[in-house]
Amino acid sequence: MSAAIRQYLVITGNYWAFTLTDGALRMLVVLHFHQLGYSPLEIALLFIFYEFFGVVTNLVGGYLGARWGLNRTMNIGLFLQIAALAMLAVPAAMLTVPWVMAAQALSGIAKDLNKMSAKSGIKLLVPDEQQGTLYKWVAILTGSKNTLKGVGFFLGGVLLMAAGFQGAVVIMAVALSVVWLASLFLLGQDLGKSKAKPKFREILSKSRAINVLSAARMFLFGARDVWFVVALPVYLHTVFGWDFWKVGGFMATWIIGYGFIQTIAPRITGNMERKQPAVLWAAALALIPAAIAIGLSAGWSPQIVIVGGLLLFGVLFAVNSSLHSYLIVSYARGDGVSLDVGFYYMSNAAGRLLGTILSGWVYQAWGLEACLWISSGLVAMAALLSVLLPERRSITA
Repeated sequence: MSAAIRQYLVITGNYWAFTLTDGALRMLVVLHFHQLGYSPLEIALLFIFYEFFGVVTNLVGGYLGARWGLNRTMNIGLFLQIAALAMLAVPAAMLTVPWVMAAQALSGIAKDLNKMSAKSGIKLLVPDEQQGTLYKWVAILTGSKNTLKGVGFFLGGVLLMAAGFQGAVVIMAVALSVVWLASLFLLGQDLGKSKAKPKFREILSKSRAINVLSAARMFLFGARDVWFVVALPVYLHTVFGWDFWKVGGFMATWIIGYGFIQTIAPRITGNMERKQPAVLWAAALALIPAAIAIGLSAGWSPQIVIVGGLLLFGVLFAVNSSLHSYLIVSYARGDGVSLDVGFYYMSNAAGRLLGTILSGWVYQAWGLEACLWISSGLVAMAALLSVLLPERRSITA
């Protein structure tokens, strides 16, 4: 096993540990502050800085990763997540909206430093001519991460019931501190460090393929989060009457299944030498939220419509996400890969920011059906943009 692969495995392990705390913290904040009487829009506002600083971090983090190396950006991300958890371990009277938003800002920076580091590292391990191998490796990394995020959702619900909000964040902060200390010793090489020092102006991509794919990614993730972040957990708790254990468990199961589908996406989509799969899978996904909204309007059983529709949405969304994750790594330059990947995930974070704000606002004003129609429209935009993607063969040439 080469030194680079050993370094990448350590980065991946760090990413997995971080993902558990990230998923758990998301569920803790949504359920705890809903329990305190916060409205859906107020809960969404708690995540604004999380998503906004994700946009900034991906843009600047790619530049820092190319100059400093991915090991340093990874360790900084782990430390910032520990700091964010520590901020939330204060007495309940101090958990004001500005304080929680500041903690979420640190968590957003931390999360995207970790994601950018992990996704960039894989580009350096697979030769450009082995695109099938690259697709499989990216799919496994992305799928396993989301599976663990689902476990984190479940963990958040369990910890909230067993240890309370403060106890839960303290437990996670201690566990992640152990991982961070180990990472300081194990991550010792400048993986991903650009041979030529990049200029700061290079953080903006000049590649048409990456710009188009980034725009499609923004709409794709906005479509997911517009109903998944705030609207769905609150709907399950208030309309279905589910307790926190059931809400956390259901959403955890969805994320775990979604991650599994991502890992086997190469078997589902087949050869990715051409762009058409990205267009077709996005077009199919756009039909699902619209179908769920129609079912609810027709008076069909909400449990069947929501649960069944969410399962179909998860399968199709997982394939779309995995395709996008492969394409960005495939299109990205070899030297300074984190610059391209960082720009792409900046758009990903922008989509989450858009979806998060809309999720609280639209659900509070018009309900879940309106969130679903907006989701369908955003996916349709992603499909239209995917038509403009160049074929992989032309990029290689």
